[in-house]
Amino acid sequence: MKKALIASTALALSAGFAAADVTISGYGRTGVQYYEDGGLTDGGNDSQIVSRLRMNLDASTSTDQGVDFGARFRLQWDQGHGSRGEKASTNAGKLYVTSNGLTVEVGNVDTAFDSNGLIYETELGAFDRSVGFSDRTGSFFTYESAAYDDVDRVGVRVLYEIDNLTVQGSYVDPDQSGHREATSEVIDGVKYFYDVEEEYGLSIDYVWNERLELSAAYVMNGAGVKDNDIFFIGARYAVMDNARIGLNYVDASNDGVTGSDDNREYVEQGNTIAIYGDYTLADGLTNIEAYVANNDAEWNKTDNAFGIGVNYDLGGARLGASLQRDYDERVTADMGVRFDF
Repeated sequence: MKKALIASTALALSAGFAAADVTISGYGRTGVQYYEDGGLTDGGNDSQIVSRLRMNLDASTSTDQGVDFGARFRLQWDQGHGSRGEKASTNAGKLYVTSNGLTVEVGNVDTAFDSNGLIYETELGAFDRSVGFSDRTGSFFTYESAAYDDVDRVGVRVLYEIDNLTVQGSYVDPDQSGHREATSEVIDGVKYFYDVEEEYGLSIDYVWNERLELSAAYVMNGAGVKDNDIFFIGARYAVMDNARIGLNYVDASNDGVTGSDDNREYVEQGNTIAIYGDYTLADGLTNIEAYVANNDAEWNKTDNAFGIGVNYDLGGARLGASLQRDYDERVTADMGVRFDF
């Protein structure tokens, strides 16, 4: 009788739910990065071995009604990183629910602006870097691979996918308890202000006829900085089955707030436009990619940056390399290997 009662109780508790699914995914990469004049670590060695190991721990379950519930933690180790360079560190988690193309995330969420489909497509090589465009897209909240510095931070993302259309919006409150105020710190005699504003993001992606990709994204109060509003628009077209060309534009002219004493001023990251493309050779394994970018920030030594990269598919892994020049007229290069699991 006792065993029957236990069995019936367990059945009642599990009614409506399928078996839970727990998976580990991620990637590893390692190689050498070179940055002229010690640009990799602000005055350090020009060349370093750079490695990363990322493991996403996902758990999910589904109801009989077709609703999926899930959660994610991440473990990540980065060679030389200040907070996770000695051992892998866990991050803040997120929970989500998915049904009929609609997904809602809560916690350490993937934000709408950061998840846009084309914003990072100028990146090159095994390390996926773009000093001409991605480095000038401004400051905004993202899914964090480390624990929050602000324990009161909370985010919500809503994602809807139907056919070739993806629409997403996100909201991040860095201080949902309401206990913090705008803070500041003095670095080298200059006072830097960090506003605690709520960030709002919106992103839209559309694919037409499997060849033309269109993307747009907007974030207000990016990274919790008041009036740091950033706009992105991009398009990419497959001119052949093995060749694509794209055009990206971002306005991050209000990114960052600095000031002396109580006088604040915006540090303009400027407007950036980039033309980019990639071409896969006849072997089907070698992909060549490149970009040319222009940024109008006044503090640039040059308004033009460019890069070229190559990736070779090993089947489950890829070898990659890139050569780029930034807006300080410094050369940076990398070579490495990446594998996904």
